[in-house]
Amino acid sequence: MAGEKTEKATPKRKQDERKKGNIFQSQEVVTVFSLLIVFYSFKFLAPYIIGTLEKCVTDFFAVAAVVDEVSPSNIRVNFWNAALIFAITALPLLVISSATGIIFSGIQTRFLVTPKLMAPKFSRLSPLQGFKKMFSMRGVVELLKSILKIVVLGIVIYNVLSEELPLFPRMMDMSVKQVMASTGNIVINIVQNAAIIFVFLAVADYGYQWWEYEKNLRMSKQDIKDEYKETEGDPQIKGKIKERQQQMARQRMMQSVPSADVVIRNPTHFAVAVKYESGVNSAPVVIAKGADFLARKIVEIAEQNQITIVENKPLARGLYAAVDLDQEIPQEFFKPVAEVLAYVYNLKEKERRRRLV
Repeated sequence: MAGEKTEKATPKRKQDERKKGNIFQSQEVVTVFSLLIVFYSFKFLAPYIIGTLEKCVTDFFAVAAVVDEVSPSNIRVNFWNAALIFAITALPLLVISSATGIIFSGIQTRFLVTPKLMAPKFSRLSPLQGFKKMFSMRGVVELLKSILKIVVLGIVIYNVLSEELPLFPRMMDMSVKQVMASTGNIVINIVQNAAIIFVFLAVADYGYQWWEYEKNLRMSKQDIKDEYKETEGDPQIKGKIKERQQQMARQRMMQSVPSADVVIRNPTHFAVAVKYESGVNSAPVVIAKGADFLARKIVEIAEQNQITIVENKPLARGLYAAVDLDQEIPQEFFKPVAEVLAYVYNLKEKERRRRLV
């Protein structure tokens, strides 16, 4: 059927959709790699963060031991100290998390920024549209992904905690640092095991998002025809314009035949009108040429205007194939064309002398 969307989207269609902000990206890729980078950043920064927090607690208790009353000035100082500690400990992780999300989203979207995405869409507030999304194919896929992630994460947590379970009673004899280090190692172990499966899930989701995007952009054959008409113009109109241009070119060409020095023909299939103006052209110029009907027409006009017609089959065919209109003849034709022009000039000279006598 003509209206069935079976054709792949054209580059123009994809470009138009991109301008509207309709692009594909996998949120799973962003989430998985962001979590991995943030967790490993936390592991790398953990000694620094723990040391800062430990110093903060020590300083707090030291201050609390000597302060008798709380005043507005004390509150202000403590607030700025707390803000500074937050910036030192949490801000690096927040910056890393934000930068990771921006980078992985930007790689997929080629850092597309379009105002149309920022415009409010009131259709999002429609309960009907919400129900449609919930029970759509995309909604089902998202539900299955969430269930799969929960199941995978549950299995990984169970396996890791089963191995680490004997360690828990011994934590009672550990220091705070040791407990935090052991807990951190358990969390990192869970992340490492889950990441292997989550990365494959992210790759599969990226492939699915690409497939769904291409599927939604498919076009019907009529859509492609309409797009071609819009960008290139109606083929029928272009054909008529081209035909009209060819007619005008033929008319101009026929009007040039009476000014030719000679017409070389083959004898009816090809005809080439040649003109040479000393001081204007460095070589003879083809001012008209044609095959079959046009050849006969050129010969007819030449006869009506008493232009010399010379029959030379190989030369006529060669000039017709090798030389464009209003172009000087190439060097390989200099000698045969010069011989023809010399013959024509001799004829004209004899005719001039005969008239004088």
